[in-house]
Amino acid sequence: MKYTRLSKEQLEELHSEFINFLAAQQIDKNEWDLIKEHKPEVAEQEIDVFSDLIWEGVLTNAKYLEHYSNHYIFLFHCTEVHLQTIIIKTDVAEVDFLTKKGLEWLSDNLFTDTVEVQRGQKVFAGDRNGEIFELIKQGAIFSKGELYDQMNSILEK
Repeated sequence: MKYTRLSKEQLEELHSEFINFLAAQQIDKNEWDLIKEHKPEVAEQEIDVFSDLIWEGVLTNAKYLEHYSNHYIFLFHCTEVHLQTIIIKTDVAEVDFLTKKGLEWLSDNLFTDTVEVQRGQKVFAGDRNGEIFELIKQGAIFSKGELYDQMNSILEK
């Protein structure tokens, strides 16, 4: 398995897609029920293959990610070739970017010496989707890129 198995909740959300996946392999409901009952390891393998297909599609379409921690915000723009980053950091101990109050503080202090903003870019070494998946495993979440684009336009001025 290349990624991770989808959770039970995720599989339930993708129920119709999973049915289509099984149908593409000429497995109907009766046969699926027999596989689950008599060959659970084969059923597990089918779920793993389906999970990888779903992850592959989601990761291929990923354009923006965000990762928040107490004193850092990592904003990522994923192109086909590069991972562009904007890192926002503060050393102010009482600030927590995981809270609304911390984000309001950031808005008020973005252009002060208490906030450091860095930009970077890295070429994907090989497997773009694998590298994006690693960021997700570390806590990054998919986003629409509004904050990245906003910060990028501020930094370009």
